[in-house]
Amino acid sequence: MSLGTLYLIPVPLAENAEKLSYTLFHHELIQHIDEYVVENEKTARRFLKQAGLKIPQGELKIHDYGKHTREKIDYNRIFKSVQEGKDIGLMSEAGCPGVADPGADVVAEAHKRGVKVVPLVGPSSILLALMASGFSGQKFAFHGYLPIDKGERAKKIKDLEYQSLKEKQTQLFIETPFRNNQLFEEMLRQCKPATRLCVACNLTAEDEMIRTLSVREWKEAKVDLHKKPTIFLMYVS
Repeated sequence: MSLGTLYLIPVPLAENAEKLSYTLFHHELIQHIDEYVVENEKTARRFLKQAGLKIPQGELKIHDYGKHTREKIDYNRIFKSVQEGKDIGLMSEAGCPGVADPGADVVAEAHKRGVKVVPLVGPSSILLALMASGFSGQKFAFHGYLPIDKGERAKKIKDLEYQSLKEKQTQLFIETPFRNNQLFEEMLRQCKPATRLCVACNLTAEDEMIRTLSVREWKEAKVDLHKKPTIFLMYVS
């Protein structure tokens, strides 16, 4: 018997963004699959409903790999149906599974078991921000979260600025939304006036904001990023 497939299904980044997020294949696929591995069951079920799921929600089989269950996840249970030839889906809480996302562990396990992995087209906040920044898309690096410690964070910002200049490389990073303003203020303190920064906030939402300015210009601008999902980009030309 041939193995099933693990489909990596991107989830919208914002409310009411389904038209920006789904392809025709998404609609077709969710009528075929009734078993999912998800980071957040509530988000996953809402996504499926918005995407036009016709299978009754009660008939879905959901495997939770959220932060409270991740350490004790049973891969044999997750991949049992796949071993029997059935296709399943993997969904992040938002964006693309496996990209700045713990779903990468599920994908790695699929490869170990010889299971075919198929990534689907969908929204990635990292790539959307890079596309809209005006910075180099030929060479870039995503660093995830910067250190929380103020001294370490200041040093990391300076290191990234130097690396951007040396390598002509775009630097991307994120912060927990309630600490966005503190991080941005630290960037303005540590970076040189001519360094360019892009702030990409609430991507695909109705109040989406993407703006690129020099540090000198940002110091004259007013922006409140508190509790708003944001990607920060830095580039020194």
